[in-house]
Amino acid sequence: MTSTGTAPAGEAHSSLRERKKLATRRALRRVALTLAAERGWANVTVEDIAEAANVSPRTFFNYFPSKEAVLFGSDPDKAAALRERIAAEAPGEPVLEALRVVMASNAQAVAEEWTELGGDPADWLHRTRSARGDPHVRAAFAAQTAMIERTIAEGVAERLGTDLDRDPYPGLLAATAAAVFRSSLAFWADTHGTVPLGSLIDLAFRALADGLPEHTALRRVTTDVTGRRDHH
Repeated sequence: MTSTGTAPAGEAHSSLRERKKLATRRALRRVALTLAAERGWANVTVEDIAEAANVSPRTFFNYFPSKEAVLFGSDPDKAAALRERIAAEAPGEPVLEALRVVMASNAQAVAEEWTELGGDPADWLHRTRSARGDPHVRAAFAAQTAMIERTIAEGVAERLGTDLDRDPYPGLLAATAAAVFRSSLAFWADTHGTVPLGSLIDLAFRALADGLPEHTALRRVTTDVTGRRDHH
């Protein structure tokens, strides 16, 4: 008989396996970003990353489809989940409100992923930015950005019961949401996470819903942060 509070053996084994997979995924990202900072991205191979992480190149490709994908932590399953959440979140509320909730939650998860790599998450993000000088990385980043925008647009279209081929509104919202995410992520990194990324996204979407007024809570928060930084 299983004692109270103890997970069944099958669940415990599954949980352990998932933790090991997550640890390997993080190790591959840490190693890739470290090697990129040391050598330059063009001088880093999949074999280099795998060797430094103590896995085989085949194992690397079990986690990431390409060398560039490891920089961004690409996970195809997350795209489907994002689309479904946008379509279903906060039923009855305006689509911009649903986007605010979903994107703020997603942003916080991204911030946690960077934090879980260890050290200063902003430093890992800056290493990723530095690697974008490589044309292959730029192309991969552009492709990922396009995929994310398409995913958001599909979720918005499904929520509104419309079609991307005849309605430009979902695409416009998707491009705006992606821009909000990118600008908030850049500010978060530049200020070393002084304001939680999820809070920045939340405030940015609230400002957007208000018509982007000059006097907005987003500017007050960010002004306070940069003011303290300059003071010190």
